[in-house]
Parts: sequence; structure tokens; C-alpha cells
Amino acid sequence: MKRKLAGLVLFAVAVLATALYHVGKVWATASNGFTAKTLAKGTLAEFDVFNQFPAPGSDVTGDQGNIWLSLEKTKGASDLYVQSNSWKAVDPVTGAIASTGWHSHPGHSLIIVTAGTITDYEADDPACTPHVYTVGMSFVDAGGSHVHLIRNEGTVPASNIAVQLIPAGTNRRIDAPQPANCPGIE
Repeated sequence: MKRKLAGLVLFAVAVLATALYHVGKVWATASNGFTAKTLAKGTLAEFDVFNQFPAPGSDVTGDQGNIWLSLEKTKGASDLYVQSNSWKAVDPVTGAIASTGWHSHPGHSLIIVTAGTITDYEADDPACTPHVYTVGMSFVDAGGSHVHLIRNEGTVPASNIAVQLIPAGTNRRIDAPQPANCPGIE
């Protein structure tokens, strides 16, 4: 009797482990036609940097509302990445669209589009509004809980350069499930 019970328990554990493995695969969305290449990586010690500069044409002594400000502060070491990302053009035969898949990053990214056009979708936008960026345009990915997906919906290849600052030793990318408010956006 004990042998049958032990066999039943082992079978149930195996079924549960297999189900959890496959459910985990379904939750994340895979990239497609997208390639990320690390151009440079370095590690920085904890830092606190503040900069200000008067905007062009402003009165330095009296125009306090027209000053450019920058503040960056970390607690603990950080990894700094320079990434080159590229997307294939929409496949003219299948219509497949190159995509990063839904994901986030543990820190923020500063992004410059270097070729083609990319479209960014944000999971926290109830309307799943496309944000289109062309060559020379820049945007910020806040990272943290900010889940997003970037696609090339165009007929020519697209690319960008991203500078990312994340906690030292962590993975740059955190895969995420497709949000319910963005059906069909993969």
C-alpha cells in the first residue's frame, strides 16, 4: 500500500512539474526577428551626480525657470551597458513582424533609433497606443515594472542603440506575459 501511495505521489509531482514548466513557457513572450548585441559593459560604484546648465538664451542670474537639470543617484554598484538592437523588416511573404517580446529591465534605458522605424507598446497603457520612433528620435524606457514591447512594423530593417544602467550582477532583461489590454501585439 505504501509503495502504491509513494508511486502515486511521485507521479503527481511529475505531472505538476511538467505543467508548471509549460505554463512558465506560455507566460513569457518570445522575441522574433530581433537581435541584441552588447557593445560594451562596465561596472560603476555607487554614485550621486547632479548637473544644471542654463538653457540657451536664458538670463543666468534671473531666469531660474529656464535651467536644464540632471540628477542620477544609485545605491550600490551598477552595470552600465551599451546595446545595439536590430529588427528584421516585416516578412513580405508571411507578414511576420520582428519583435522584442514583452519584457522589462531592472533599470532605465536611454534609446536612440539609428535605422528604420520602431514602434513601442507599453503594457500600462489601457489603449495600448503605439509610440512610433524614426531615425534620430530618442526615448526613455523607465525600466522596473515598466513592461513594454518594441516592434519593427516597417518594410526596412530597424535598429537602435540603448544605454542601460541596472543593478550590478542582474539580468538586463526580464521576460513578461502579454498584457490583456494589448491583444495581437506580439
